[in-house]
Amino acid sequence: MKRHKPDGLSISTNTGDILTAINNHAYFTPVNKPNQTHADYTTYDISCNEDFALHAKHHDWKKIFEFFRDHPVAMGAFATKYVNPNLINFNPQGKIRIRFSLMPQHMSDIHEPNTSKIIDRIKAINAFIDAGYDVHVNFSPVIIEDNWLEDYRYLFNMMNDYVDYKEQVHAEVIFLTHNEKKHEENLKKHPETELDLWNPAIQEEKVSQYGGTNIRYARHLKPLYIDAFKAVHEKTIPWNTIRYIF
Repeated sequence: MKRHKPDGLSISTNTGDILTAINNHAYFTPVNKPNQTHADYTTYDISCNEDFALHAKHHDWKKIFEFFRDHPVAMGAFATKYVNPNLINFNPQGKIRIRFSLMPQHMSDIHEPNTSKIIDRIKAINAFIDAGYDVHVNFSPVIIEDNWLEDYRYLFNMMNDYVDYKEQVHAEVIFLTHNEKKHEENLKKHPETELDLWNPAIQEEKVSQYGGTNIRYARHLKPLYIDAFKAVHEKTIPWNTIRYIF
């Protein structure tokens, strides 16, 4: 991720070693636990430091997908801001979960430049389910700004119009957490983004488990934002089960 490596891209080449480690771990991990992300399988995020749909060309992605497709215990998952049509030619038989990241389009234009349009990500949901993928949506990051609830109501209505497999598509919701170092980088390279991301009036500092100074929405305000989001979501697309929200 750019917050760890602002420039360039590092590619892991020890795919076999990683899959062996996952295989060994999966057989000794109890699936039945409170925060498990699938009823039957242990889920592994296969690209937490990149967007795998975009970077699949740098990997032996079919080998990775085949590993999870054929594994009796493990399944793979990744979030993406890109619609990669090449992936549709592979049927993972429900053992790969794609989480399409969604936010209002005008915010995506600012904060996710050169990514797939939001409407294209939504329209891709049906196609990837038809191809054999498990598909969820990822409302992340939720950024508080003027008219944000109306913007999300519009987004939810687009999902209502285009998603056919309504009972299958679940959601995760993550409100913005920013980083002081990233804030300083953005001020130099993309100062326009910080108008939305850095808002001390409604944010507070939080030291992360890795020791960095992060900024999140204030404790006395965030529950109100969560409740407001859930109310609009439930009224507009009650079929879209929220797996977790924070």
